[in-house]
Amino acid sequence: MPIPIESLEVAAYTIPTDEPESDGTLKWDSTTLIVVHVQAGGQIGMGFTYCHASAAKVVDDKLRTVTVGSDGLSVERNFQAMWRRVRNMGRPGIASCAISAVDIALWDLKARLLSVSLIDLLGGVRDRVAIYGSGGFTSYDIFKLKQQLCGWQAQGISQFKMKVGRQPDADLQRVGAAREAVGPEARLFVDANGAYDVKQALTLGTRFCDLGVTWYEEPVSSDNLSGLKLLRERSPAPLEIAAGEYGYDVFYFRQMLENEAVDVLQVDMTRCGGVTAFMKANTLCEAFSVPLSAHTAPAIHAHVGCCSPAVRHVEYFHDHVRIEGMLFDGVPELEQGTLAPDRSCNGHGMTLRMKDAERFRISY
Repeated sequence: MPIPIESLEVAAYTIPTDEPESDGTLKWDSTTLIVVHVQAGGQIGMGFTYCHASAAKVVDDKLRTVTVGSDGLSVERNFQAMWRRVRNMGRPGIASCAISAVDIALWDLKARLLSVSLIDLLGGVRDRVAIYGSGGFTSYDIFKLKQQLCGWQAQGISQFKMKVGRQPDADLQRVGAAREAVGPEARLFVDANGAYDVKQALTLGTRFCDLGVTWYEEPVSSDNLSGLKLLRERSPAPLEIAAGEYGYDVFYFRQMLENEAVDVLQVDMTRCGGVTAFMKANTLCEAFSVPLSAHTAPAIHAHVGCCSPAVRHVEYFHDHVRIEGMLFDGVPELEQGTLAPDRSCNGHGMTLRMKDAERFRISY
């Protein structure tokens, strides 16, 4: 029997970083969080995305009208209705992030209405999911870089990612320092955020491999599928090419896989369409025999990571780990390099601490 959605609320929050940060192509000093709550049948579902505040306006102006009054149990139907609603405003980008936040809230709501955990609703394939520590910003000096990596290692993390690309001439020195910090056995990843051209990326990739790097993320722009494929084919065997974080729908992921552009596909459900789209991306990865890595937002990705056979690991991204710990209750706890969501809780089990978040609230 349908359970109509009674209300939808959205809010935007901008949280300063703990210090200015940069990667190979961008600098930032804050992160904006969009949080959506939907209510039906005496239960409230919560979802969120990390995006520009204008995504909140899309939720208000476009998605509310097709969500409120619809069946809280019919998530796929609601997903399709939201997809159609933004057709003429430009679906990739801001609109798909807005849809993602609502879709996550709808899945949380459905699980709560059925009194099951989100993992049990989707069908778990594992109890915990591996993570890798992610940060190592190009704004960090060598001391700060080593300090962060060693701090993660002390928490039981054995896989680490750092940023490269802002000063290519210094990248080998920084990666060498990182390897020295974590030791020879740890897995070390680098992320250029599309900063290199193809020839630069190929030359540096070989040198990174000599330092034991096994993951080479966005060595060139993720829009350059032929460049990514060339790097896949010519890089030393241990070095995997990863990209996909800017995929805003499953069609983008299909193109990456059909073009054989990546060894590992990155998917971000706070951008690509929420739980609904993430699970479809997992099916694509299974069909193409390509592993999937969940991009950032670890507290929420831990849940789908436990339900998706193709998932290798979840990115334990410094900024989002900090925000999720500051503002949410029910965040999965880190244990020896893994996250294990609490399946005794209905839904994803997370709630926003409204009072703590209020000081960061912004208008949109």
